Amino acid sequence: MEVILREDIEKLGSRGQIVKVASGYARNFLLPKKLAVAATASNKKIIEQERLAHLRREAKEKSAAEDLARMMTGVVVTIAQKAGELEQLFGSVTSKDIAEGLEQQNYHIERRKIYLEEPIKQLGEFQVPIRLHREVTVEITVRVIPEE
Repeated sequence: MEVILREDIEKLGSRGQIVKVASGYARNFLLPKKLAVAATASNKKIIEQERLAHLRREAKEKSAAEDLARMMTGVVVTIAQKAGELEQLFGSVTSKDIAEGLEQQNYHIERRKIYLEEPIKQLGEFQVPIRLHREVTVEITVRVIPEE
């Protein structure tokens, strides 16, 4: 059965693409969850209009993310944490702490967009990537200092 995808589906295809799938997969999964529609002539026209609207919206989001990235270059977030003698933190600095530090500087970034492989557990300066958009990433400096 041929269907037109309405969303990007991993290992199947991207939005607006016409793919051939098993009829049971389409009937029981893709169509009820509105991830795809049957590949008819009228649906193709509707999906093409949706695809163009999505491209315009995507371009606007990307340009806004690029503007924010330019504003955020050189941003330093300083976080004070309790630390031991060997510069080991008693806790750790997580993406939530970094998001709160950015919030204090009037940058409203979701913590899910802050990419930390693992929480910071040392004093010092760290480069932390923030993924503002699928294609736009900016690195900020996170400075962890001992709490007085």
